[in-house]
Amino acid sequence: MSDNQQAITEDQWRRAALIWDYHQMHHQLRPVDVAIGLGSHDLGVATHAAELYRAKLFSTLVFTGGNSPTTAKIFPRGEAVHFREHAIDLGIPAEVILLEPKAGNTGQNITLSREVLAASGITPTTVLLVSKPYMERRSFATARKLWPDVEILCASESLELDDYVKSIGDEKLVLDMLVGDLQRVIEYPTLGFAIEQEVPEDVHAAYESLIHDGFTSRLIAS
Repeated sequence: MSDNQQAITEDQWRRAALIWDYHQMHHQLRPVDVAIGLGSHDLGVATHAAELYRAKLFSTLVFTGGNSPTTAKIFPRGEAVHFREHAIDLGIPAEVILLEPKAGNTGQNITLSREVLAASGITPTTVLLVSKPYMERRSFATARKLWPDVEILCASESLELDDYVKSIGDEKLVLDMLVGDLQRVIEYPTLGFAIEQEVPEDVHAAYESLIHDGFTSRLIAS
């Protein structure tokens, strides 16, 4: 166990679990026109998108994402490219997957995926966003801002926080990312990047406390 892992207390885990649950939208899934798999460091997004395709929830899937400092080494040809290859390896037909290989943030994921769909003659009214578990709420708020005329549903792998941490292998990093995404949920509406989301008092208190405890590596300057 690393020093970072040893430093996390039971109370910090409890606070992180509150934020983890808040980030997930808990949408009831049903068939939609298209799905968009949001690129990241987490290949589980592509795995889950493949599962949802096999469940017949959609017939067209866009993978979106270029590279970021956290993904350039593990996905050297770009997040979307590697996600697409992984989904094909899992048996998803290549012809149902559209590729958006340039996006560098969530806003670009939405905007450029919309352009890729339009270029293929697809104008959806319902869209399923497939993301990391703790990115559901931010991706929902971003899509509702940038694409207000479609119905947005969100999905991610059904994992408890402990299981997700094990899949990533770095406890401190995961808590940092939970805090960083919540900061974006709180602050992006004032910047025009997303719609506003209500943050319950206990979730906000957990967020402030984890910042005080030093889980800050994924914060943006505000």
